[in-house]
Amino acid sequence: MTGEPNLIPAPRRLEPTGGSGPIGDTVVCRVDPLLGPEAYRLTVAADRVEIVGGDDAGVFWGRQTLRQLSGPDAFRRAPLSREPAVVPYLTVEDAPRFAWRGLMLDVARHFLAKDDVLRYVDVLAAHKLNVLHLHLTDDQGWRVEIKRYPRLTEVGAWRPRTRLGWGEPELWDERPHGGFYTQDDLREIVAYAAERHIRVVPEIDLPGHSQAAVAAYPELGNADAVDTGAPGVKTDWGISPHVLAPTDAVVEFYEGVFTEILEVFPGRFVHIGGDECVKDQWRESPTAQARIAELGVGDEDGLQSWMIRHFDRWLAARGRRLIGWDEILQGGLAPGAAVMCWRWYTGGVAAAEAGHDVVMCPQQEVYLDHVQSEDAGEPVPFGWVHTLEDVYRFEPVPPRLSGTPHAAHVIGTQANLWSEVTENRARVDYQVFPRLAAFAEVAWSTLPHPDKRDFGDFDRRMHEAHYARLDALDIAYRPPTGPHPWQQRPGIPGRMHHKPRRTWYMA
Repeated sequence: MTGEPNLIPAPRRLEPTGGSGPIGDTVVCRVDPLLGPEAYRLTVAADRVEIVGGDDAGVFWGRQTLRQLSGPDAFRRAPLSREPAVVPYLTVEDAPRFAWRGLMLDVARHFLAKDDVLRYVDVLAAHKLNVLHLHLTDDQGWRVEIKRYPRLTEVGAWRPRTRLGWGEPELWDERPHGGFYTQDDLREIVAYAAERHIRVVPEIDLPGHSQAAVAAYPELGNADAVDTGAPGVKTDWGISPHVLAPTDAVVEFYEGVFTEILEVFPGRFVHIGGDECVKDQWRESPTAQARIAELGVGDEDGLQSWMIRHFDRWLAARGRRLIGWDEILQGGLAPGAAVMCWRWYTGGVAAAEAGHDVVMCPQQEVYLDHVQSEDAGEPVPFGWVHTLEDVYRFEPVPPRLSGTPHAAHVIGTQANLWSEVTENRARVDYQVFPRLAAFAEVAWSTLPHPDKRDFGDFDRRMHEAHYARLDALDIAYRPPTGPHPWQQRPGIPGRMHHKPRRTWYMA
């Protein structure tokens, strides 16, 4: 197919097991819309290799399956040998369960270089995941160039030091940290991802998680409630009280931000955050209280809903669609908005039953910054334990929705990696893999009830082939036997949760 990356190196020929000789270098690809979006049929026979896709994306996913069949070395950047690859005779007919199969990378807390993001686009493609959600702004950093507001990156992209881990003892890395993507950097990422049939969804947080923006432009904050001046970019973790002021000037400012965002990101969905908005400053601000009365929205939750609804209408008028974390349900949800459910399943269930589309990514199941085992050597343990098996048994559609018309509103699922303690590529790799492989199978396949899934078979397949593929991709994953000594971070404090896991399914 024209425009497809060369995933099967041309010098490597494909030879079916039991065949009498090589079958040549040509893989015939064509599109048959009757198969449906992203579906494909792969046929390997003695006289041909054919991939038929329901669309170009389906052809691409079929090529990924052929790549898997060609052996782990097919995942290297260049072939190790000119000997033919041995591929069995087979026919594979396959289609994804969900249209949204995503990974969120938080590049705001710790910045990832452009090349590292491009590398993860390739990693997502290899696992048939089709959404890269980039968390671009937060209290600890603003990572996207906005030309009309240069101080967002001149000031907001840099912090003087960084908290190491969580809890006690309080430790600090005294080196400045920061970075940002130019708009051309992001256009490159978007184009690179589009070649691999991956959509990039930008997240620009409002009205909370905005301290870096307020540090750059103090007039965005609630000056009549806070008289200490610009707060500076946040250097530790947790939720900041510095939220955006609910004024027309602030709304106009962010319309300018989103105008430039839409020029860079052509996809339908735009993420506006909407989570963890601490409303103490609004309660103390005469301006905010007057705005509540003027708008007749009742309280601070209504004020947040007013802002969310404004940007829902603003995006819809430009052919885009708002998505936000499940707190955007508070005070009433804009009719066209979609919900990304992260707090258990409650918000996602309520949104789906109200007719809103939902992406399920509950922190109790698929937050990959959470610790992978009870092993004392796990680096900076945080959150609940999410083992590889736990992720494999994750079910995106909760029992209350299963079998009802509302289940169709679960348009997909996503794994999230927050980066407070993943300060470089190796740490990102360790937290993401091998669990993302289990998540990818859950997101693509229609699997049995979680209690009936054959994790033993999945684990066998990991050991027989997939760990070798990850090695070929140079991914610094967590070994099944536990972290290597160089992957540990002794002395850096963590923060563990000790509540029962998977209790949602028993509800």
